[in-house]
Amino acid sequence: MAEIELKTAPADFRFPTTNQTRHCFTRYIEFHRCVAAKGDESGDCGKFAKYYRSLCPGEWVEKWNEQRETGTFPGPL
Repeated sequence: MAEIELKTAPADFRFPTTNQTRHCFTRYIEFHRCVAAKGDESGDCGKFAKYYRSLCPGEWVEKWNEQRETGTFPGPL
C-alpha cells in the first residue's frame, strides 16, 4: 500500500497568529483569482486549492461557493 503524505499550507508572514481564519479566507480568494486569470484548466492554481482546502472548514467553503454563485460573496474576487 502506498504511503499518504499529508501537508498543509506553508507558513505565511502575513498571518503570524494562531488564528488562521484570515489565512483561510485569503487563500480561498487567491485560488479563485488565479482561476479567473488563468482558467479552470491551469495547473498553476492547484497549490492555492490545496492550501485553502487544508485551512478552511468545509462548511465555510460551501457557504462561500453558494455566495459566489448568487453574487453575494463579501470578498474581492
